[in-house]
Amino acid sequence: MLKIICLTAALGAALGTTAHAADLEFNGRHARAEAAAKGSFVLHAPTLEGHGAVQIAAAPMRSQTGSVMFDALFALAQQEMDQDRVDAIRDPSFDEGRPVPCDCFQTGARWPYVWTRDLSFAADLALAKLDPQRTRQSLQFKLSAARDGHTPGLFVAQDTGSGGSWPISSDRVVWFLAARHLLDDPAFADQVWQALQGTLAQDRAMVFDAQMGLYRGETSFLDWREQTYPDWTRENVRFIGDSYALSTNVLHYQALRLGQQMAAQLGDERSEQYKAWADALALQIDARFWREDMGQYMSYIGEAAHPVPYAKVDLLGLSLGILADVLPAGRAQRALAAYPMGPAGSPVVWPQEAQQPIYHNRAIWPFVSAYSLRAARKLDDAPRIAAEIRSLMQGAALAGSNMENYELVTQAVHVDEGALSGPVVNSERQLWSVAGYLAMVSEGVFGLQDDGSVQPKLPASLVPDLFGKQRRISLEANGKRYVLERPKQLGDGLLVAGKVKTRGATTTVQLVPAAAAPRAAVASADADARAPATPAAPQARRSGKGWTVAVAADQVLWQDGQALQPAKGVARVGDDGLQHCLSLTRRDGALESLHSPMLCVGPQQVLRGDRQWRFSNAKAGHVRLRLQYNNPNGPINTGVTAAVKQLNLQCAGQPAQRQTVTLPHSVAAQESTAASFAVPKGRCTVTLEEGFNMSALEHFAHYTGGKGGREGVLNQAQVQALKVAQVAAVEGAR
Repeated sequence: MLKIICLTAALGAALGTTAHAADLEFNGRHARAEAAAKGSFVLHAPTLEGHGAVQIAAAPMRSQTGSVMFDALFALAQQEMDQDRVDAIRDPSFDEGRPVPCDCFQTGARWPYVWTRDLSFAADLALAKLDPQRTRQSLQFKLSAARDGHTPGLFVAQDTGSGGSWPISSDRVVWFLAARHLLDDPAFADQVWQALQGTLAQDRAMVFDAQMGLYRGETSFLDWREQTYPDWTRENVRFIGDSYALSTNVLHYQALRLGQQMAAQLGDERSEQYKAWADALALQIDARFWREDMGQYMSYIGEAAHPVPYAKVDLLGLSLGILADVLPAGRAQRALAAYPMGPAGSPVVWPQEAQQPIYHNRAIWPFVSAYSLRAARKLDDAPRIAAEIRSLMQGAALAGSNMENYELVTQAVHVDEGALSGPVVNSERQLWSVAGYLAMVSEGVFGLQDDGSVQPKLPASLVPDLFGKQRRISLEANGKRYVLERPKQLGDGLLVAGKVKTRGATTTVQLVPAAAAPRAAVASADADARAPATPAAPQARRSGKGWTVAVAADQVLWQDGQALQPAKGVARVGDDGLQHCLSLTRRDGALESLHSPMLCVGPQQVLRGDRQWRFSNAKAGHVRLRLQYNNPNGPINTGVTAAVKQLNLQCAGQPAQRQTVTLPHSVAAQESTAASFAVPKGRCTVTLEEGFNMSALEHFAHYTGGKGGREGVLNQAQVQALKVAQVAAVEGAR
C-alpha cells in the first residue's frame, strides 16, 4: 500500500494551489481554466498552443466546487456529449460512407458511427441516465433480424472484427449491460427480451464450451490482437476464437442475469435455466481465471486443448467482475489493490509488451479508468478512487478534450518513439471517455446512485482540491441540487454520508470519516514494466516411447495446461497414444512472457475431404476434431465473414453429437477452432453442416467494406481435411 499512497500524494500535486484551483500541472505541462460570463469557461491546454483555447458553454448540469478546473471540465464533458449527438452517422465501410439517418450518439470526433461495444459501455456509465431516448435509439440501431431465410429471432450485431467478427469476437452481449437501464419503456423492453432470447440461445449453441464451462472468444475492447495477445496471432486468430476471456465471460454472466430477471417477470420458465447457467458460469470464472501466484485474475486463458494461464491482466475485465459480484470479495480486493498504478493513472493491461506500439499496450483509457473508479468505490479502495479521479481530470485538462486514450507514463495524446510511437489511433470527445468523465463527477465525487440515493465515498485526500476554503460543494442536475458538506475532521480514508437532509429539490449530505477498513499491505508493481519476449515454439525430439524437449534456464514448459518440471534442462513427454499440447514461457524475476505457439505431439489422423469423413476408434475415449481450411474472404483484422460451421458426429450405438467450429479469415491454410467429443469403440461419421455468422444479419446488408455485405450472406471457407486426435478425458467443470 505504501507505493499507492505515495502515488496518490504525488497526484495531489497535479492540481494547482491557487485560490480557486484553476491550474493543473503534470509532467512539465500546464493547463488553466477560467470562469467566464454566465456560467461558461475557457480552458487553456498545452495541446492547444497556437490554436487558441477551448470555449466551454454554460452546461445544463453544473458543479460548484473550490476548483474552477473541476467545474470547467464537467461542463466540457457535457459540451462534448452534446457534440456527439447527431442526426446521421457514417462510416467508410457502410453504404460507401454516405450518411445514415439516425438520431444517435456517434462514437467520437474521428468515429462518426455507432459501434456496439463503445456505445454500450458509454450508456452503462452515464448516457442511459442522462439521455435515455437517444441512448435507446442508438442501441436499437445495433439490433437485427436475420436475412438468411430460415433463422428466426432478433439479435445483437457484433461489429466487424478479428478474423471476420463473431464468434472470434464474442462480446456483443455488452449491449445488454446498457439495455438493462432502459426497461421502463415497454416497447423497448419487449425488444430487449426478444434480443435476449435470440442472442443468448445462439451464443450458448455456438460460443459456449461445456467442457470448460466458459464462453470462448476475444477480450472485450482489447481487440487489436497483437497488442495484448501473443504476436503470433497477428496472422492467425484461431487461438483467440478457442481461448477464453475474463471480460467477455463476465459480460455473458451479466446478460444471463438479465435474462433470468426478465423471464421471471414474464413468467417464462427459462428464468430457472438462465439462473442455472449464470450460477455455473460464476463458479467457472473464479476457478479458471484466478492465478494465485500473481494474486490476479488473468485477462484470458488458453484453449481447452491447453488451458494455460497467460501472464496478462486487464483492468476492464477485473472491474467488470467486481461490479458483477462474480468474484469473491477477498480475491477481488487483493487483485484491485495490487493492480499497478503509475503517476498518470492505471494502465489498461499489465505487463506491457516491449515490442508493440502504444495503443492498448502502454496506455490509459479514460472509460476503463471510470470502471476502475466504480469498482474501487464498491470495495472502498480510497487510494484508487483518488487516483482515478485525478487521472480523468488530468487527461481531459491537458488534452483539452476527453480523448480516446493516453500514453501511460506521460499521459500525452502522442509520444514519438519511431515504430513504437502512439497511441497509434486517438480521437477527441470519444463517447465512452465523455461518459466516463460524467460518471466520475456524478458518482465518483457526489455519489449519485441509480435509485436516487446519494452515497458519496470521497477520499479525504481530495478535499483540499475540491473544497478549497469552502465548506460545501454542490451539483445541480435534472432540476435537483446535491450538496456535500465537509467535516471538521477529515481523517485519511474515505468520507461517506452522515446526516442527510432533503428540503424541496435540495439534498444536503454531511460527510463523515468512514471507519477505517483493514487493508493488507500489497506491493504494487511498476505499471510500465515490460514482459519478457515470447519464446519460439518448443521443439520436441522423438526419443524411445516419447519425446524430449529442451527447456532453457529462464523458461517454463507447459503440457496440457500444466507446468512441467524439467530435469537438467530437459523435459520428457511420454507417448501414451494420445495427443498432448506444449508451449513455453520465459521468466524474468516476477515477470512472465506470453506463451509461445503451441506444439502438439502424438498420433493424429488427417482425413482428406470437404464435407464428410469416417474414422474408427480402437477403444472408447475422446477425440479432438479440427478442420484444415483456407478462408480468403477478408483481412485478418476485420470483416463479417468468419465461417461458422457445425460438425455432426454420428457413431454407432449413440445419439448424434453436434458442435460448432469457426474458420476465421486466414492468409494461408490453417486449422479451425476445435471440437471435442466422447466416442465409443468403432466407426464414426462426421458431416459438415451450416452454421451462422454476422453476414446473415440484416444489419450487414449495409456493409460495403468487404464481402458478406450488400451482395448477400457469405459463410464459406475452402475446407481441405478433417484432423482427428485421440485426447485424454476432458477435465470438465471444476
